[in-house]
Amino acid sequence: QAFKWGADAIYLGLTSFSARKGAKNFTVEDLSNIKEIAASLDKKIYVTINTILDDEEFTQLPPILRTLDLLNIDAVIVQDIGLASFIHTNYPTLPIHASTQLAVHTVEGVKQLEKLGFTRVVLSRELTLEEIRHIRKECPEISIKVFIHGAMCYGFSGLCMASSILTTRSANKGECSQICRSYFSNETTSSLYPFSMKDLASSKETIQTLQEIGIDSLKIEG
Repeated sequence: QAFKWGADAIYLGLTSFSARKGAKNFTVEDLSNIKEIAASLDKKIYVTINTILDDEEFTQLPPILRTLDLLNIDAVIVQDIGLASFIHTNYPTLPIHASTQLAVHTVEGVKQLEKLGFTRVVLSRELTLEEIRHIRKECPEISIKVFIHGAMCYGFSGLCMASSILTTRSANKGECSQICRSYFSNETTSSLYPFSMKDLASSKETIQTLQEIGIDSLKIEG
């Protein structure tokens, strides 16, 4: 359906190491079938390995990465800098995109990722149009993607520790309990949502502005 209605690429998670750990996600067999469909339509597939990894988890990744490489996946979207370095060294033909979970929101941040071998940066959703314009002007070579629709975090994506601290479910492990969506009580009421953000739904004018700025890709959250 995404391809049918105009998407030139989709991003998806596998059964592990996805920021949407609670979702059903896709098996390698699913991915192979989806890649075949995408190739027949001249569309692209981006796979998310967009969580922070510990040493034990890291040992599970080489077989997954070999499969992605063999399937000619168009890019891997990552949060973990160590993983990005590993992919760049061992799978140099596999493009790396910086997840919004990396919280990249400055010119220097984008330039550093470019030096590390990233081919695209998905900017923080919390940036203003003027901040995006400044980053595009100062970083003309690297591909930049911007969210235009989806959930917003109270803090910066990838930097919020609330879920981990209050529920032991880490947002950087794909287990965010969405503390900012919960109600908090005080002396007079038990139905306050002071941290719940309005979701992102960019207007036609905003999208046109992003096009004028020279943003390479627009991202709609799944």
